[in-house]
Parts: sequence; structure tokens; C-alpha cells
Amino acid sequence: MTSVPDDDAPVPCLASSPSWRDLGISMPMPALADEEGPRVDPGLPPVVDAHVHLFPDRVFEAVWRWFDRHGWPIRYKLHTPHVLSFLLSRGVERVVALHYAHKPGMARALNAYVAQVAKAEPRVIGLATVFPGEPGAVDILEEAFALGLKGVKLHCHVQCFSPDAPQLQELYAACARAGKPMVMHAGREPASPQYPCDPYMLCAAERVERVLTDHPTLKLCVPHLGADEFDAYARLLERHDTLWLDTTMAVGGYFPVPLPRQVLEVRPERILYGTDFPNIPYAWDRELKALVDLKPAEDALAGVLGGNALKLYGVDNNC
Repeated sequence: MTSVPDDDAPVPCLASSPSWRDLGISMPMPALADEEGPRVDPGLPPVVDAHVHLFPDRVFEAVWRWFDRHGWPIRYKLHTPHVLSFLLSRGVERVVALHYAHKPGMARALNAYVAQVAKAEPRVIGLATVFPGEPGAVDILEEAFALGLKGVKLHCHVQCFSPDAPQLQELYAACARAGKPMVMHAGREPASPQYPCDPYMLCAAERVERVLTDHPTLKLCVPHLGADEFDAYARLLERHDTLWLDTTMAVGGYFPVPLPRQVLEVRPERILYGTDFPNIPYAWDRELKALVDLKPAEDALAGVLGGNALKLYGVDNNC
């Protein structure tokens, strides 16, 4: 019989549960030939895609080459203007624009690029990035916030750090001071053996809980529902009022694992709809349809599809 941990117990390590790696799930993965819908169902609440990638053309193309070799085939190889026209013309009302710097010295230029895109298109909620530990990292973030960017995106796998690493502490403090959310790919999956560091050595729910405890005013969003430690992230949601998760690639059945309904249902007001568009191997609306098919309560669906993201980023949808 499995015992239920008390509220003060540490978040359970899921090493005893099969990880995706234990199940033999690994990249590269195949593309799907699923049918895409023409647009967002007009009967749905306003939709905000809270996980869209925007990069300058050459960076986008380098990302696509990497994914084609090591991740999955990219179905939508669209540069930034076409990413935005594709989603907005299909009824997505806003997009949260994410990017990341894979080495020091890139962040300022990337931040200026996304800030310019967001200034030109008010339906874009632009986030910053920085390479943890690079010289002037806090200054880079503060400059980005002054440009109007609404938060910051970091990626443990690509940037090769653990969530509780020392070089992150000043960045957490800077975000907390500014009241800006941080989106951090801090889950172990999806993971590629071609990343510079092993995500399973870097990422664990226990490390994220340490961050939430040490920085109690930091607003932290973890993509992919915390894959593959879904149970642990459900517990974290129960305990911490400063944690959000997004659904990116975790609810559409692309990976051969059961739907993590417990994460979606424990605190639906802390769940954001996101897709990873355009860097996906299936239809743009696959996960949107999957969320609607779950038939959540009307208010919960409205929050997940858009309202929760607008609240997290402090954005008025009357644009």
C-alpha cells in the first residue's frame, strides 16, 4: 500500500517510478500526419498561446537543423512574421514570445529583437532571455524589462544549468524585484542525448521546490507540465502559490505516456495553454483540441486557454 506524504514532507523523488528514459522514450521522434483545423473554434474563450518561439531568421534556421537531426521534424518552418500571421489569422488572440541564448553574449541582441517585434505587434507578449552567469546578467535583464519585455525565459537543458545553481540566484532576485515572471524549462523532458549536459543530472522537482522556497515572491512557470515528473509537479502546485505550469507538448498524446490529468486538475488556475509553435511535429491546434476534449468546467477552460496567462503577465486583453 502506498502511503500519502504529509504536507510538510519533501516533494517525492520519482526515481522509483518509470522515467521516460526508463520507458525507452528518446529523441529523435517522428512527425505526425494529423489533420489541422482551419482556425480556433469561435465558441471558445479567448486563446493565448503562452509558449511560442520567435528568433531572428538565422537562429531559427539553426534551431530547425538541430531539431531535424536530434529532436523531431519541424512541421512549420516559419520565420517570425509568418509565425505571427499564421496564429493570429487562425483566431489565437495573443502569443507569448519565448527565446533563449545558447551561449554568452547573445541575449542583448535577442532581447532587442523580440522587443521590436512586440512593439510592432501589440498582440505579442515578449519575454527576455539571458545566459546565466554571463557578465552583467542582471543588467541585461533590467535593460530588457526597460524595453517592455514582460518576463524571462531560461532553458536548463540548452543552457546547461540546474534550477538551484548559484548563478541563478541573482536572476531570481532581479525578477522578483521587478515583479516579472520567469519561464524555465526545468523538467527532465523532453530531453535529447545531444544536449551538452544530461537533463536528468540537472533537473528535478526537488530543485525547483528549493527555488520556490528560497525566493517566495518569484513567479515561476515550468513548461511541459514539468515532464516527466508529473506527480511531483502536481504536489508542487498544491504547495506553492507562485508556481505555474504550461501544457506544451504534454497533453496531445505525442509522447507515448498517459495524459497527466492530475496536474491539469489540481489547480487549473495555474495552468497555461502553450504549444512550442512553430517547432512542433504535428498540427498547430492538436493540443488545443485535446484540452477542449477534456471538457473542463467553463471557468477552468477560460483560464487555461488564455485568462491565466494574461493574469500572470499582467496584461489587459482589451487591445
